[in-house]
Amino acid sequence: MADKDHTNPGTEAFTPDFSDDDEENTGTQSWVPDFSDSDDTGSQPIPVVEQEKPDGAETSAEAAEQEPTAGSAPVQSVTVPGRYRYLKWWQLAVVLIGTWVVAAVLGLGLFYWWYHSVGKTPAVFAVLVYVVACTVGGVLLAMAERKPWISALSLAVMSGPFASVAAAAPLYGFYYCARVGHCLVGVVPY
Repeated sequence: MADKDHTNPGTEAFTPDFSDDDEENTGTQSWVPDFSDSDDTGSQPIPVVEQEKPDGAETSAEAAEQEPTAGSAPVQSVTVPGRYRYLKWWQLAVVLIGTWVVAAVLGLGLFYWWYHSVGKTPAVFAVLVYVVACTVGGVLLAMAERKPWISALSLAVMSGPFASVAAAAPLYGFYYCARVGHCLVGVVPY
């Protein structure tokens, strides 16, 4: 590359030179940064420009109160009107209740299967898969940006196992009270 004549090297495509004719015979050229104060690329204070005041002009504080300059104008909102970035409380309640109803049915079914099966291992494995699916599904749903309905659904899916346990608890109480005999309302042992 040293033999070529470059009239304007800033516009040519870069072609690396892999020849071994350097002084050190390393094949690369070392670059040493220059930290001298000769260049003015470092941080420098911003120059203050003072404006001339005509006779009888107000002070700068009084002028700032009366009329804002272009640089101090308030920033306008970028949101599009008509699009909510949040849910109303009743919309969140509808999503939670709808998801919890499905989770309650699953919890009842899984508990019924576990209680009546001779080998408990498949039922316990199904419960484990259900809990992991709810957790992973809720986390994946939570990754959606600017979608409040999907965010509400992620909360509902992650709390689905709790709704399943709450639905299975009265069934467990019913089975327990059928064997013991003394229960309040047939489901709460005392």
